[in-house]
Amino acid sequence: MTSWQLVRMFAGVFILLSLALGIPGSPLFVSPWWLAFTAFVGANLLQSAFTRWCLLETILRKLGVKPGC
Repeated sequence: MTSWQLVRMFAGVFILLSLALGIPGSPLFVSPWWLAFTAFVGANLLQSAFTRWCLLETILRKLGVKPGC
């Protein structure tokens, strides 16, 4: 997988997991504060759309993951 694919995969997993942990009707509910993490991931996705820079992608590339096209 390329770095941009991994970034999107991580974002999707983090959003789904934080929703499962933050929505009271979920069997995995822990605290509604997990929804703040959902907002944080969404804000980072929005920021990366405008700046074309993502910290996770930079980290993945330094770890040797090939860049996307």
